Amino acid sequence: MKTAVIVFPGSNCDRDAAVALERATGKPAEMVWHGNAELPDADLVVLPGGFSYGDYLRSGAMSARSPVMEGVIAHAKSGRPLVGICNGFQVLTEAGLLPGVLMRNADLHFVCKTVGLQITNNETIFTNGYASGQTINVPVAHHDGNYFADDETLDRLEGEGRVAFRYTDNPNGSARDIAGILNDEGNVLGMMPHPERVVDEALGGTDGSALFASLVEALQ
Repeated sequence: MKTAVIVFPGSNCDRDAAVALERATGKPAEMVWHGNAELPDADLVVLPGGFSYGDYLRSGAMSARSPVMEGVIAHAKSGRPLVGICNGFQVLTEAGLLPGVLMRNADLHFVCKTVGLQITNNETIFTNGYASGQTINVPVAHHDGNYFADDETLDRLEGEGRVAFRYTDNPNGSARDIAGILNDEGNVLGMMPHPERVVDEALGGTDGSALFASLVEALQ
């Protein structure tokens, strides 16, 4: 199984993502610089967290127009899994691969803590390793994590089972406590919390491991 992590200028969770992928697959992930015109062939691609381009203009806006994104978009449209975590979620919305936007946190403060996440839909390739309604603990670290979409879009996301995760104690003001969503086809996930940071008990827990294990099982 081949996995890839896209590295933007300002990414700071790229190695965390690579470690999580290697733990799940037993093989090292390929680190792909954002300026590459082509995306190497991969079964799974991760857009990691961080502050790409210093969050200038809007978080993720400049990275969404990086040369590698043409390949990332083609990867998603081919039906292969794509995960955007934190800044990666922002990039996915800016690139039009997921609906809605990530705005400044409701209290205008950076939030960095562990939060509770409820598994809203466990019948996805990303969440089938969890139980429906299960609560897990995953860290967040963001200033622009307030998910917003119009009511019609929110109703559609909920009605189609495309809300993957909800906050149990909303840290940023996100509409309807949404922490992670899927695209129409179910192969693209964007989420603000960091599952890649909780794959080792020595580093605070393993509640994120099942997400990566779910993907490996689905791809095998």
